[in-house]
Amino acid sequence: MTSASLRKNRDWSTVLGIAAFAFILRIWHLGSIKGFIFDELYYAKDAHSLLLHGVELDAGSGKAAFVVHPPIGKWIIAAGIKLFGFNEFGWRISAAVVGTASVLLMYFTAKKLFDNYALSIGAALLISLDGLHLVHSRTALLDIFLMFFIQCAFFALLYSRHWLTGAALGLALATKWTGLYYMVAYFLFVLYVDYRSHKANEEAAPIQRMIRANFLRRTVQYLVLPILIYISSFIGWFINRSGWDRGWANHQGGSFTFVPSIIRSWWHYQFEILQFHTSLTDAHPYSANPWSWLILGRPTSFYYENGSSCGAKSCSQEVLALGTPLLWWSAAIALFIAVGLWIARREWKLGILLLSVAAGYLPWFINQKRTTFYFYTLAFEPFLLLTLVYVASIFIGASRTDSELRMRKYLAGVALALIALNFLYFLPLYLGISISHASWAAHMWFPSWI
Repeated sequence: MTSASLRKNRDWSTVLGIAAFAFILRIWHLGSIKGFIFDELYYAKDAHSLLLHGVELDAGSGKAAFVVHPPIGKWIIAAGIKLFGFNEFGWRISAAVVGTASVLLMYFTAKKLFDNYALSIGAALLISLDGLHLVHSRTALLDIFLMFFIQCAFFALLYSRHWLTGAALGLALATKWTGLYYMVAYFLFVLYVDYRSHKANEEAAPIQRMIRANFLRRTVQYLVLPILIYISSFIGWFINRSGWDRGWANHQGGSFTFVPSIIRSWWHYQFEILQFHTSLTDAHPYSANPWSWLILGRPTSFYYENGSSCGAKSCSQEVLALGTPLLWWSAAIALFIAVGLWIARREWKLGILLLSVAAGYLPWFINQKRTTFYFYTLAFEPFLLLTLVYVASIFIGASRTDSELRMRKYLAGVALALIALNFLYFLPLYLGISISHASWAAHMWFPSWI
């Protein structure tokens, strides 16, 4: 057996072991909390309606429901319902499977970026030991699917598989509109890479050469293909007359009557979704400004009950969408260090990581009045953690002697162990385990976490 085969076998045996650990955590008592957790009230019901009718209908009235997110994520939830029934386990299992797959993908993404076995293990362990990722892997919300498709797009981009990148971006967009930010970011990135390639070849007028040679193809790959996938995700709406405002255009005049009515109705639907997203300013007890996200200023409580069977007079049972604190605070510090490193080095790996963090984070600062939540960070969490791994690799690689190298590796191992212990400490709040109210209060490190 060749050394390449041995390395491949080692990679798969390692990552499958980490993924097995992650899957056990994600599937353990998955259906134990009864009823709908947080926005499962919408997405699980919508997924069930898609199975039954092909479109989202209100379960009570049977009439069309106005929904503001595309169907792909709900179809994935529907797959679990199809296999296991319309119950808590059925509507959560798809998130558990996809969450586990993202841990596996994290390993191979780090392997491509760093070509280092230990760093790849560290990256996979970090995401498997994060509370926010775990909570979303056990809840039927859309964000874990959005994150996974963006991960897939990033992974394909690292291998210059541009059609696959575009397809993954289309699936992300067809899960949540947040995918649009990554479409634009990666489109501009590949154009810049193409420009640099022409410039490196010392070609005259590299911008014009890039436009002539690459622009049209990249536009199709990174804009047209994702948009076509997005439109195709509404196939149930197009073929089912029960869809929301399906016949809107039949009762309208205007200047575009030459456009088929179903297209005008669909475009109206998309405009109404845009209006919803740009005007959402309703007060919510768990809304969190983007400025507070990286420091865990206001995590989101998905579920809280006065629990029982905890061995104390007063019990609390909560599912708290909270990133593992030591991990997130370390990553926030690493992010600032990484910006400085990029300014000094302009290294492409760090550049694409920072771009991927920025694409999922910075757009939320544009409309400060909009209602936003901390868990929106899940979309860019893999890249935030990979940035942390990158900074750790620089820290270790800067060793000048063998003894210093051993010491720095030891410190990195200690940091990982502390993150694991911090994760275990908060695990009852991630899994919804009933604990004494006193213990629950001890976990509320800041008043804003309550």
